[in-house]
Amino acid sequence: MIKDFDQIANDVMTGVGLIREGAPDAIKAFGALSTSATATHAIDSKTKELMALAIGIAVHCDGCVAYHTRMAHQHGASRTEVAETVALAVYMGGGPAAVYGGDALRAYDQFSGASRGE
Repeated sequence: MIKDFDQIANDVMTGVGLIREGAPDAIKAFGALSTSATATHAIDSKTKELMALAIGIAVHCDGCVAYHTRMAHQHGASRTEVAETVALAVYMGGGPAAVYGGDALRAYDQFSGASRGE
């Protein structure tokens, strides 16, 4: 099964928009949390996106894998950095995390327009 990671990441944002329509106060609070948690202080944005990716892999979240891989790529993460993040997530999340880790690498390849291994 080939996944369209760009569409999955876009679906995440569409879903947030739907929640915003139905529960604007809740999504406003979530947005404030997101802004605070992703602000760069001691840890840079790329590292925070890689951390979020590792957590997304470990908790088996398709949308998280797609969205945070996209964001890590946009913040300059290399494929090697994503692969090391996947390895850590697999270590922490076991076999099921390996399935989502493979998806993260396929997503990175899709976002970068690269063929496997670049």
